Amino acid sequence: MPAAVEILVDADACPVKAEIFKVAERHGVAVQVVANSFINLPRVPWIRLEQVAEGLDVADDWIAAHASPASIVITADIPLADRCVKAGATVLAPTGKLFDENSIGMALATRNLMTDLRSAGEATRGPRPFSAKDRSAFLSALHEAILRLHRRLPA
Repeated sequence: MPAAVEILVDADACPVKAEIFKVAERHGVAVQVVANSFINLPRVPWIRLEQVAEGLDVADDWIAAHASPASIVITADIPLADRCVKAGATVLAPTGKLFDENSIGMALATRNLMTDLRSAGEATRGPRPFSAKDRSAFLSALHEAILRLHRRLPA
C-alpha cells in the first residue's frame, strides 16, 4: 500500500492554517494540527487535532516522532524543522520557505547566532510582519510540495 501524503502543522501561532486546509482539500491530503491547547477546526474527517500535553517542546516532539518521507511539516520553528528534515519530511515555513538538507544548516546557524546576540544584550529585530506576499508564496510552495511528494512516493 502506498504511503499517503500527510500534512503535520505546528499550530502554535501558525498564520496559514486556512490556506493549509484549502490546499489539502483540493489535493485530498489529510492534515494533523498539533497544539498544546484546543483549537477550533473545520469539522471534516481529513483534519484532525492532536492536542498534546502542556510543556516545552511537547508538540515539537510529537511532530518530529511522526514526520516521515510522506509528510509535509509546516513550522517556523528552526530546531523542529531540522529534526523533520533529518526524518526525511518536506518542511515549509509559513512564508513558503523550504527547509531541506541544503538550507537547514544555515537557518540553524543564523538562529543560534541571533539567540546568542540577544542573550548577550544585543537589540535585534524580530521577524518582519507576515504579508500577503508571504501567504501567496506559501500557497504556491505547499501546492508544489504536494505534487512533488505524489510523484515521488510509490504508487
